[in-house]
Amino acid sequence: MEPPDGPRGRALLVSGALGLGHVATAQACADSLAARGWSARTVDAMRLLGPRAGGAAERAFRSMIAVPGLYDAFHFAALRPGTRLALLADAGARRQLVPRLTEHLDRHPADLAISVFATGASAISTIAERYPAMVHVVFCRDATPHRLWVHPNVDMYLVTSRVAERAVRRFQPHARIRIVPHPVQADFCTPPTRAGARDTLRIPGRARCVLLMSGGWGLGPVAEAAAALGDAGVQVLAVAGHNARLEAALHAVAERQPRVRAFGFTDRVPEMMAAADLVITTSGGCTCAEARTVGRPLLVLDVLPGHGRDNLQHELELGNAYVTSANHDDVVANALAALAAGSEPAPAHPARDWEAAFSSVLADLGLAAPVPGRPGKTG
Repeated sequence: MEPPDGPRGRALLVSGALGLGHVATAQACADSLAARGWSARTVDAMRLLGPRAGGAAERAFRSMIAVPGLYDAFHFAALRPGTRLALLADAGARRQLVPRLTEHLDRHPADLAISVFATGASAISTIAERYPAMVHVVFCRDATPHRLWVHPNVDMYLVTSRVAERAVRRFQPHARIRIVPHPVQADFCTPPTRAGARDTLRIPGRARCVLLMSGGWGLGPVAEAAAALGDAGVQVLAVAGHNARLEAALHAVAERQPRVRAFGFTDRVPEMMAAADLVITTSGGCTCAEARTVGRPLLVLDVLPGHGRDNLQHELELGNAYVTSANHDDVVANALAALAAGSEPAPAHPARDWEAAFSSVLADLGLAAPVPGRPGKTG
């Protein structure tokens, strides 16, 4: 809700529906801005590209990750160093996105633009000089941002680790960078009690229970692992995300294995995490940070290539996390070992830490006052 005298500032968040991580990051930033009296609009760069180009980009990404080693090769050999191939791909998407973002900003001027998607960062950088009063922030939660995250006309980069800071400086040595905590949405900061969550979800109080999810796309052997974990005596809360085929497979598993409860895309994840003893998921920063906020250990599925492999290593470095390969037998073996270890880390406080860090970022950018200023751009 805006304060009586109107919003303190206007923000544009540029996300991209290529996985749920970018969407969740944009929403967390929008929530933090709204709490400070800002108005915030979020646009989806994939949608702005149009159904043909946006759909082609998503199909290309899905096709690459479906072929073992192909996306790894593209990510590590092309995206990370920023080869001509990668820069050409970025330029092609940027050409289509720039006029649409320009039209949006002409109709809805912004004091602050936060790009949480690499293509969005490229496009906003291109048009930034057209809007000299607008501050541009790029927020990348990957452990090692690749070349296409780094552009001129960026006032500040937000990253979540020292390694990520160095990765940005590889391409822009004098960039203005802040290391911030992973933001999480409010529901994960005030989850229900374990007993309350288990009662609602009909999970026996003393049973071993895992939350099994693999991002919005449902990558990896989720259905097979759910069935095998149920057969091993574990209560399984299995989430398919937006993967309709996986959701149907999970419901089929649940029909023959009563320890498995199947869900599609759901907003009950904070409740499920509270009920679980272990969260089994991919190495996307959002879900891992959410599990740490609720205070649950992680078993990370090694199924996401490219940046996913970097993020996995970072999660292991943070502690309270295990790793498993994609074979469902390995998932079960490692899950049982993690459950037997019986450790339950104390809840983290990323929400409190994020809000403090975000306030400091806005102040450093001259945006804490009702009339924002504009510091010099990084080159």
